Amino acid sequence: MIQSQYGFAAQVKTIQTADEMLGAILDIKT
Repeated sequence: MIQSQYGFAAQVKTIQTADEMLGAILDIKT
């Protein structure tokens, strides 16, 4: 149970980081 919660939190953090990187790339392009 704790492991799956940790895995979910790590996934969310990875998605947030990827989203920020994508936003930064789009900012540079425009």
